[in-house]
Amino acid sequence: MSIRVVVADDQALVRRGFAMILRVHHDIEVVAEAGTGVEAIEAVRRHRPDVILMDIRMPEMDGLEATSRILQEADWDTRVLILTTFDPDEYVYEALRSGASAFVLKDIPPEQLATAVRTVAEGGTLLAPSITRRFIDRFTQRRVNTVAAARLERLTGREGEIMTAVARGASNAEIAEQLSIGAATVKSHVSSILTKLGLRDRIQIVIFAYESGLVEAGDHDVGH
Repeated sequence: MSIRVVVADDQALVRRGFAMILRVHHDIEVVAEAGTGVEAIEAVRRHRPDVILMDIRMPEMDGLEATSRILQEADWDTRVLILTTFDPDEYVYEALRSGASAFVLKDIPPEQLATAVRTVAEGGTLLAPSITRRFIDRFTQRRVNTVAAARLERLTGREGEIMTAVARGASNAEIAEQLSIGAATVKSHVSSILTKLGLRDRIQIVIFAYESGLVEAGDHDVGH
């Protein structure tokens, strides 16, 4: 089965360039292109893609609003990969909060773009934990979100431990070793955390952990 992709960017040359790069890969099918946020939503409704490459700054409706609407509406597993020209900014942060799975810079080497699409389609993350945390340190509100903090009560003590470890950058294998439990058990707990808190992926776990006050800005990597 090929990975179905929609490319959304208001710059035609950029959009078509990304589409051409992806179309040379036999396992990726570019099903539509869009030049505005509104067109992106319409293309996603029509083609039900696995991955959407989404530019943030577009006319009619920006990529942030389009991302939020698409992910609220979608009744299938689709993932948004944010395209940005510059270093991550508050718009990218808000997109991740809205459910986008990752971001890439527009000057990404062509051979890495297809890898990024595959990784996101499989539910993986492109962000190293240390980069994720520095990014969140920069943009997260310094006051605790009391609504998020209250939702932590849904978790068991063990799930709280695992969420903290994920937020500090530990992999499932590292968490399993630290807590002396099986990797499959860790994976099950992570799935439970996502379900109980209504989160999509590990990136949202990290953001939620910071905003709820479970983990504080400046916390070090586990094991460092």
